[in-house]
Amino acid sequence: MCGIVGYVGPGSSVKVLLGGLKRLEYRGYDSAGVAVLDDAGVLSTRKRAGKLGILVDDLEADGLSDGHTGIGHTRWATHGGPTDGNAHPHLGDDGKLALIHNGIIENFSELKQELLDAGDTFTSETDSEVAALLVGRAYRETGDLTAALRAVAVRLEGAFTLLVVHQDEPGVVVGARRNSPLVIGLGEGENFLGSDVAAFVEHTRRAMEIGQDEIVTIRPDSVVVTDFTGAPVEAKEFEISWDASAAEKGGWSSFMKKEISEEPEAVEKTLLGRVHDGAVTLPELEPLTGVLADINRVIVIACGTAAYAGMVGKYAIEAWARVPVDVELSHEFRYRDPVLDERTLVVSVSQSGETMDTLMAVKYARERGARTLSICNTQGATIPRESDAVLYTHAGPEVAVASTKAFVAQVTALYLLGLDLAARRGTLAAERIAENVAELQAIPEKLAEVVASGSERIADFARWMGDTQSVLFLGRHVGYPIALEGALKLKELAYIHAEGFAAGELKHGPIALIEPGQIVFVIVPSPRDPGSLHKKVVSNIQEIRARGARVIAIAELGDVEVVAHADEVIRIPLAAPMFEPLLAVAPLHIFGMELASAKGLDVDQPRNLAKSVTVE
Repeated sequence: MCGIVGYVGPGSSVKVLLGGLKRLEYRGYDSAGVAVLDDAGVLSTRKRAGKLGILVDDLEADGLSDGHTGIGHTRWATHGGPTDGNAHPHLGDDGKLALIHNGIIENFSELKQELLDAGDTFTSETDSEVAALLVGRAYRETGDLTAALRAVAVRLEGAFTLLVVHQDEPGVVVGARRNSPLVIGLGEGENFLGSDVAAFVEHTRRAMEIGQDEIVTIRPDSVVVTDFTGAPVEAKEFEISWDASAAEKGGWSSFMKKEISEEPEAVEKTLLGRVHDGAVTLPELEPLTGVLADINRVIVIACGTAAYAGMVGKYAIEAWARVPVDVELSHEFRYRDPVLDERTLVVSVSQSGETMDTLMAVKYARERGARTLSICNTQGATIPRESDAVLYTHAGPEVAVASTKAFVAQVTALYLLGLDLAARRGTLAAERIAENVAELQAIPEKLAEVVASGSERIADFARWMGDTQSVLFLGRHVGYPIALEGALKLKELAYIHAEGFAAGELKHGPIALIEPGQIVFVIVPSPRDPGSLHKKVVSNIQEIRARGARVIAIAELGDVEVVAHADEVIRIPLAAPMFEPLLAVAPLHIFGMELASAKGLDVDQPRNLAKSVTVE
């Protein structure tokens, strides 16, 4: 979850590192720090608890001796609280070596005891300092930074990305990774390392993947990748598809507000080049050609918001492709001994492509013969590389910790998969596929209308609900996962009790929560569909209104029946029932953001959270 950046080259290390950390702070903001080798060959460090701005202010007040080699870190705390002492970098070899770490070293207790027995002392509560002291000891034995890191990496268990610098090796940064993200940035006379491409996209659009259990050594004029045995590795280069401006606020009050405004574009970009003449074309699925038509089961694995996108996708894939779909939380999947075989397609959904639980679930599925497909937003990420095929969503960087535009892009990608499977399996006529493609292509314009027309009104709701301590969300069919997503946003952003329910469950317990004044959002299905659950949901509204609830309904234009029963109605444009979630979710994203803002909270960096969960 931590953000890491490394740099060697002619530029200012401090400037490059702080710029990279600014774009990586969504990975963790409990503390931040840098280590720099100055022109005199002296290693200097500075680290401060709290958000990156505290470190920046500290450096402006008392500058660090700058140079051309350095590493930087922004932390999401695991071992040890968010203090100056626990902040990274950590030192080894009598202060001549600096190390930063993302992940968890599971065997750190045994290694720490080994170091204590040898007379080493610790200045932090972290597992990371163990690695720093071990690499420092190994460097004294080998005199080579790459060899020292390699000797230590093979001893560590768990998940880690490690970057190290040593004052005896100026112009060198060495990194190692296992089950934790790391990418290489390729510049002209300079090179970079980062948790993801955001760390260096300001300086270069050329990047290179580094695989599992591999070590990279960067110098201004060279990049060398080896495995943990020292054998050379041929790393794959790729082009970053967005520029640094995409990860900047650009005048918006928050990244979240900017990213909600980009939801229509996220859908549009996910569709781009994948629909032609009423048909879906997914060349990315070529590695699975010959398999997809014969699958007898789909399992979607994901966490958090991505899991709710998977739930929406389940309805569509089953309806169109007529194949059973299960949606499972990644962190539960591999611990229950699931039934998998070569006719099972496991679809992972992850914005970052680095979610540790999802990554380990994908590996587990492949080991047991299942075929794997990744739906991901981040180039060069680990999960796509561990999967048989990948559908990139192309939503662009999502900086706010709580996901918004990535959600609608993920749903769109799952819908494309469902229509592709329907064509391959012959379960949907070409005319019906074309109708659904047309509905999907119409979503960006309709979604833009929702975002533009509803924002101010929803902000008004949020302002008068500023003291609300509990909000409930109800939905049926595809509206049910939208209710779950709406509740999650309030938990993440506004820190209040919020729950999403399938409306049919009301009388089976949740209606006991209803008391006078209770705020309930209801996602109302269209009344136009002959099989619509509209009347049942309106009955649910009547049931909770009778008990004093205050109802805010999200309903399509022209639904007059709901007006008589709801306190407030937020309108969305007409769409086929399966496509309504892509429109109904935007008001809930806006509400979560606005309620948090009304409470004076940071909507981009909610407490205790990080964007990319790279530890189990």
